[in-house]
Amino acid sequence: MDNIEHKNRYTKEEREEFRQIILKKIEKAKGDLSVLRESFVNGQNNGTEDTSPTFKAFEEGSETLSREQNAQFIVRLEKFIKNLDSALMRTKSTDYGVCCFTGKLIDKERLKIVPHTTWSIEGKQLMEGKNKKYP
Repeated sequence: MDNIEHKNRYTKEEREEFRQIILKKIEKAKGDLSVLRESFVNGQNNGTEDTSPTFKAFEEGSETLSREQNAQFIVRLEKFIKNLDSALMRTKSTDYGVCCFTGKLIDKERLKIVPHTTWSIEGKQLMEGKNKKYP
């Protein structure tokens, strides 16, 4: 029998590998967040006082849109960091990497890409099918 097929938990060493991946993602996300916040603050200080009236409205509209997009990115990054922090805590438990829907081990390659997930592909598909509304 193949051990990999019947494996139901990741080892401490494997969880440490995921922990390192998560730490790198947190570091990058926090750096990105810092840049976005700085851009957001600096964007609020740049006015259009020296612009001709014809283009002033366009610039103000563009600046508003840019500030709103930055604010949305900031919120998304903060949520992403929070999810990564939660995953980091879960790596201490033998339940890390177990699908919350199927109870099966989440594929290692999936966890390397999305280490904060609590869903296997199978579990996600089953849940989406369960929540589908038919006409």
